[in-house]
Amino acid sequence: MTTSLDDIVANFELLDEWDDRYRYLIELGKGLEPLSEAAHNDVNKVRGCASQVWLDVHREGGPGPQTRLHFLGDSDAHIVRGLVALALAIFSGRPASEILATDAFAIYEKLGLAAHLTPQRSNGVRAMIDRIKNDARAAAAG
Repeated sequence: MTTSLDDIVANFELLDEWDDRYRYLIELGKGLEPLSEAAHNDVNKVRGCASQVWLDVHREGGPGPQTRLHFLGDSDAHIVRGLVALALAIFSGRPASEILATDAFAIYEKLGLAAHLTPQRSNGVRAMIDRIKNDARAAAAG
């Protein structure tokens, strides 16, 4: 994915209507780097999401808190793919210590997503973030 978190935030600020923001999220999801068929497996499946979501993590360096984690993700639902893209923009390529210190929910709140997602989708976002943080804890611990 080539869209940075700063670009996503700036683009959200330009869009006044929620329909436009949802379309933008869907476009972000279309820009995800493809996840291989082999990575669409039970180990990578995120539990707690109503839609199917997969996160594949690769570590660079480490072990320890400076290990960088790179994520690829996918979903079977268009809007959820966009939420995956947003999560990857927040976390992918960052050191485990930074991932653990990042309050992704504050970013979702800033974008207004917390108020506009159904409770089921909000639970799915929480499950994704929990999974990413668990991967970061495991990498930081070595």
